[in-house]
Amino acid sequence: MIFLLFLAVGAVAGLLAGLFGIGGGMVIVPVLVLTFAAQGISEAVLTHMAVATSLATIVFTSISSVREHHRNGAVDWPLVGQMTLGIVAGTGLGVLLISSVPGPVLQKIIGVFALLLAAKMFLGLNPDSDGSRPGKLGLTSAGGVIGFGSSWFGIGGGTFTVPYLTWMKVPMRQAVATSAACGLPIALTGAISNVVVGWNHADLPDWSTGFLYWPAIGGIVLTSVPFAKVGAKLAHTLDQTLLKKAFAALLVVVGLRFLLS
Repeated sequence: MIFLLFLAVGAVAGLLAGLFGIGGGMVIVPVLVLTFAAQGISEAVLTHMAVATSLATIVFTSISSVREHHRNGAVDWPLVGQMTLGIVAGTGLGVLLISSVPGPVLQKIIGVFALLLAAKMFLGLNPDSDGSRPGKLGLTSAGGVIGFGSSWFGIGGGTFTVPYLTWMKVPMRQAVATSAACGLPIALTGAISNVVVGWNHADLPDWSTGFLYWPAIGGIVLTSVPFAKVGAKLAHTLDQTLLKKAFAALLVVVGLRFLLS
């Protein structure tokens, strides 16, 4: 029964990945936290496992989404290359730091982030820019910030990357596609780092490698990959404004759940 839930979460996460260039982590992490708690997994590790497992699934979701966007010629690969070094460094550092944060505290942090993200999406808040593109150091630094933040919330970075790219006046279609490509090094680095920091933790359940939980990864990936392709195609046809407001409402529920639990 729980495996069916993992399949359903994967489908929703895949759609979000294709539609918005995000990895669906803001859906995956809360559901995994609740599911792991219901399974009786220790509170000492369940939140970290949810974040780590989310990042691992995004590896597969990102590959599927990027292939679809690349086929449409929408990915700015030179820009991805300039940000990748910072992304890898920031993600690795973030995982290292988060490993020492107690699970309940991490849930509160995720809850605050979900509410802030909901407010931004609902109100359409974006800083003004003249469209100038930072140099290589600026792009690498931005990648570091994006990777660091993504590692704390189990997301593919689109939440940060898409606004950053649109701030540089990158067209939305290209920003979503490029964000999806940036999500791959975030997810890979985050997954590997969480294996290392969680290795042989005393409270880990069976079928875990570090903080990665393979039954959840398998179930989510089975449906997230095909649904990411569907989402990428729908991104070119559906009303993005309406979709974002609906997603913002979901984030409010998630944020309040974590803060009030």
